[in-house]
Amino acid sequence: MPQILPIELSAQFVVSMAVILTLLHLILGVCAYSVYAERKLSAYIQDRIGPNRVGPIGLLQPIADGLKFFVKEDFAAKGTDLALFTLAPAMVIIPALIGWAVIPWGGWIEIPAMSLLWGNVNITGGTALVAAANVDIGIIFLLTIASIGIYGATLGGWASFNKYSLLGGLRAAAGMISYEIPMGLAILAVILLIGNIRTDGIVGAQADGGWMILYQPIAALLFFICVLAEGNRAPFDNAEAEQELVGGYHTEYSSMRLALFLLAEYAHLTTACAFFVVLFLGGYHMPLIGWSSPDAIGLGPASLKLGVLMGKTVGCILFIIVLRWTLPRIRWDQVMKLCWNSMIPVGILVVVSTAVMVYLGWTGVVPMFVMNLILLVVILIAAPLMPKSNANHRVRMAGSRFMPLDGESVITGPVGKPALRESSVPEGSAEQQLVGAS
Repeated sequence: MPQILPIELSAQFVVSMAVILTLLHLILGVCAYSVYAERKLSAYIQDRIGPNRVGPIGLLQPIADGLKFFVKEDFAAKGTDLALFTLAPAMVIIPALIGWAVIPWGGWIEIPAMSLLWGNVNITGGTALVAAANVDIGIIFLLTIASIGIYGATLGGWASFNKYSLLGGLRAAAGMISYEIPMGLAILAVILLIGNIRTDGIVGAQADGGWMILYQPIAALLFFICVLAEGNRAPFDNAEAEQELVGGYHTEYSSMRLALFLLAEYAHLTTACAFFVVLFLGGYHMPLIGWSSPDAIGLGPASLKLGVLMGKTVGCILFIIVLRWTLPRIRWDQVMKLCWNSMIPVGILVVVSTAVMVYLGWTGVVPMFVMNLILLVVILIAAPLMPKSNANHRVRMAGSRFMPLDGESVITGPVGKPALRESSVPEGSAEQQLVGAS
């Protein structure tokens, strides 16, 4: 019989297991209360109250919503491919819940050597990264996992046997595939400048030289727009446009299958915001706070770094929520045109310019910021000179106030002096005299 005990565990294995168990539940909580924050912020913007019935100020509303999904009927319409219909939500939620594995949530921590269970489990001491996976290909891992999520949306739209779901799935696939190009170019500009694809290495470089948003503001803007587009967030939420596609690729879903799609959206959003923070906002680093430095090792600094990174991530999520209720949705052809005609050329220009600056050795914050200003001026000058397409111009319509037919004059207001409204005040009163005088 093979000998199983004693078991030798590395410090990184122990820390990774603790991070997985902690961060998985923390991110699920962030997803649940992101829905609550979205409902509350939209209510505030629209001068409403929002959830306020379940718990104090509605704080238990996400729990009530989760219980509702559990007890609702799980229904599959006639004609659906049941196997793929069931597989699609899993293929969406799984990448969403493993993409954050390479995010360095708390820097490094020292684990002492110890023995557990009467010496049957031995932990070798050492320094470990506070992340679910300490790998050398952190950026590549994140991009790979993010690209897998599109399969679930496409399969869900196709397997539903619904034309609206199919159109939503095709829109989601086209949008995610297209916007991965400018996102990759923005990330490449950062990697060229830092020379490291490890996430903790990128945070360490920003702690030493300054946050990357000061070096690459245009790349940061490109990346943020791609986060909105790939996450189906307004103004790029055409894959779920209620006015056109009912509910998008998950129109036919109900119960927990639908809940998995909705949860995956906010899980992807959380991971994408954490990725943005790591790339451009210094990760867990905060200026003038010693414990947030990559050199600070210990349980206290790790806890502070986790709070800083999570706070920045939640701030980005709240900003995206405000954008949803501020900006109008743009047309689907405008979504694709923005990517292929604007963002991809700008991304190529940023990468080439960054490569030239790195070759010349001008990689300080001032030269890089000046380079971005010059690029912005060039873009603003060149944009009006680019060829324009007239494929989706406005069509003149009879009776239209904004685009009437040639020679047609449309008047929508009252013509002539309007007649006075019948007055209900008594005859001979002061009010009646005022009305007559007017």
